[in-house]
Order: sequence, then C-alpha cells, then structure tokens
Amino acid sequence: MKETYELIIKNGDVVLPGEVRKLDIGVKNGKIAALAENLPAGEATTVIDAKGQYVLPGMIDMHVHFNEPAFGHWEGFRSGSAALAAGGCTCYADMPLNGNPPTVNKAALGLKAEAASGNSAVDYVLWGGLVPGNLEDLEELAAAGVTGFKAFISNPGGEGEGRFREVDDETLYLGMQKIAALGGILALHAESEEITAVLAADAVRSGRTGARDFAASRPAQAELEAVARALLYSERTGCRLHFVHISTSAAIELIHAAKLRGLDVTAETCPHYLMLNEGNMEQLGPVAKCAPPLRSPEEQEKLWKVLAEGKIDLIASDHSPCPPELKLAPGLSFFEAWGGISGAQSSLELMFHEGVHVRGLPVTQISALLSELPARRFGLDHRKGSIALGLDADLVLLNPAANYTLSAEDLLYRHKISPYVGMTLSCKVTATICRGNIVYTAEQGVISADGGEWLRIYREQPAL
Repeated sequence: MKETYELIIKNGDVVLPGEVRKLDIGVKNGKIAALAENLPAGEATTVIDAKGQYVLPGMIDMHVHFNEPAFGHWEGFRSGSAALAAGGCTCYADMPLNGNPPTVNKAALGLKAEAASGNSAVDYVLWGGLVPGNLEDLEELAAAGVTGFKAFISNPGGEGEGRFREVDDETLYLGMQKIAALGGILALHAESEEITAVLAADAVRSGRTGARDFAASRPAQAELEAVARALLYSERTGCRLHFVHISTSAAIELIHAAKLRGLDVTAETCPHYLMLNEGNMEQLGPVAKCAPPLRSPEEQEKLWKVLAEGKIDLIASDHSPCPPELKLAPGLSFFEAWGGISGAQSSLELMFHEGVHVRGLPVTQISALLSELPARRFGLDHRKGSIALGLDADLVLLNPAANYTLSAEDLLYRHKISPYVGMTLSCKVTATICRGNIVYTAEQGVISADGGEWLRIYREQPAL
C-alpha cells in the first residue's frame, strides 16, 4: 500500500545535522515520516515547492520575555509568538520575571500557563525563577514541568514588592544545591551587582548618563566576575548551569575551559551582540539598550571568532520589549530608559545573513546554534531541533536570495520598535510549519495564531 502524506515539501535544500541535501520531506500526523527524493503526493496532500530555498529545522528560542500575566500590553503571548512564527521559530521559552506575579511558585506558574493557553502560534516551554525566599517552591515548580530556573546575579530592575529580585550569594549557592538534587538546570544573568551598582551610581552622580557611560558602568569585568563565581558554585554543588546572553569572548573562554574540566555548563549569546556594537547603541539610543550592554567593535569580532570555533552553545533573542514611552519619553536619560532589545522576529534571518552570507560559516553550524543545540541542552531533542524521521515536523523555509530592508511595518510585535529596522537582509523566511501545521507564510502572514502547545519538562526525581 502506497504511503500517503498530509504535507510534502519538495525540491528544497534540506539542512540536516552536519549536511545539506536536496530531498523531499513527507509529513504525517504532525511528524516527519519520510526523507527521500520524489515523494508521491496523494489527492489530499498539500504540496509546497521549496525549489531554490533552504528547509531548516524551526528555530528554538530559549530566551523571550512575553510579560504575562498582567503585562501583556508590553508584549503578550499572542503578539510575541506571532512574531516568532514570522521569523521561523517553532518553539520558545518564556522567562519568569516580567509578569505580575513573577513565576516563582506553582500558583504563579498556573497563571502564566493560563495566559499562554490558546494564545500561542507555536509551541513553548516555561521557565521558573530562583529568587530570595523561594527555595521551598523549586520542587513544586520542577514537578509542574518548568524547563529550568532563571536567576539574576545583578539587579533586574522593576519596581514593587512582588518584583523579581536578584539572588544573594547564599540563595545562589543553596538554590544550586536544590536544583542539582532535582535534576534541573539554572540559567544565570551573570553580571556582578557589586561592580555595576557602584559604577552606575557614580556615573549618575557625576552627570555621565549617555549610552557610552551606561556601557562603562557595566564593564566586561562585571560579567567575568559573576561567571567565575557561578562556575565555582557549580563545581561545588554539581548544578547544571546555562549562562544567558554572554557578551564577551573572555567569558565564553572561561565557560569553555570549565566545560573541558568536566562541568555541565553552556553559554548563549544573542544576535544583538553579534550584529550591533556600542557605536550603534549611541547612534540608535535606548532602542539598543540592554544588559549586559553592547560592546566594542573589537569585542564583537572576538565573539564571532569564538562562535566560529564552536565555543558558543546556542543563540537566543532575549526579546525584551516595553511600551515606547519607557524607552523614548522626552527627558529620559539612557540610564533611566528601559533596558531590553526587541528582536525575536529577526534572529534566524540576521544569523543567516551575517553568519552564512557575510562571514561564510556553514549553514549547518548556524542552524545547529538556533535549533539542534538548544533542543539537546533543554531536553527537547526527542521531539524538536532537527530534521529527522519521527521528530515533530517543525520546519522553516528560507529564501537565501530575497534581499529586503526591514521596516517597522514588517514587525508583528505589539510595539513596532527594533534596532534592526532599516537593516537590509539578504534572506527571508517564507514559511513556518509547526508539527505539520503551516502557521505562517510571507504571502498570508500568520495563518494559525493559537495552535501552540506547552511542552512540560518532566524529570525523574532522584531517590532521597
């Protein structure tokens, strides 16, 4: 009996782990059911001709801030996930800090999950938080299926009694002990509060409040000190670590050396550290403000070097939007403006443009950083991250010759602000498919805005 498929993608240059081959992809029951040449289509089969295009595994963005519950007017699941779908992302991880309440206990996780349910175009996982006072909540969060725990070593900002707080050394160490016992992973924003707080206060007191003054208040040394301290704690506790948005090559080298010593640690960087530098931050203003800050052009080149050498484990957007008035209101100093870059819709196109077209890196390497490696690190590789038989049919079609200039009108964010507006890119996402469902095409826009599912991460707990 002839095999029938719900969907066939024909004639594409299919990006497999380590190689690119011209193949057809047959999809059945939302899974990749066949990889072969000239697959036969039945009467009911939807056929997409991908001639001249790459077919890549959907991006997995492990670092976005959609701010629900209560702050969906900054960016909610519906608008944020639509933007991700338009950018070729089929699964993402929402961070725990900017909603009210933050996701630091089981009840707050329930509110977050309720806000996401029926409002996501693509699949997702949810982070829990580690903050002072919630050590006893970590076990319930792990059992409820969070992908891991997020902590800040520096002040994450925000106001109010219930806001997400940075960890002190005791909370960090004890939290890592607890997370290790739960078989979990801790994601860290690694900047020394002791260094950044003193430098920032001195800059503001002295009236030095411009973009380069902000960058100087959060130097590379603040990142290095926090990374070194966390690696020491990891060595003592056995806790798996993931460092988010690393901005310097020196910190990457420190993490890589720890990995070679046997520590279970990984490092992420973001497109904005690879595409922009402190000159762009000064030119563009607070739309390009983030923490850690954008670095020098020389540091940017060093980051590309360690990426090419395979020392960076994954790339994520750290999409962190806010209403325009929090960045652009008259009279705001650079220090007072909200720190966060909106970029989730552009990650894949930016990395393909700069990494493959400009710098000549293999498309397989860029694809792995965006898909295969995050899936493997966070326990999703049994379903996602690669184009392989039996995995979810999470696929993105990318036209490598579709030059276009990104405009604000192209963006599907709630607030159409991004430092990448005006940038000319040499490629474009033309279709995104999640579990066999076509959720976005360049011609039609977002077709399915609510089919994404929460992928809970269940762990076998070690015996006590």
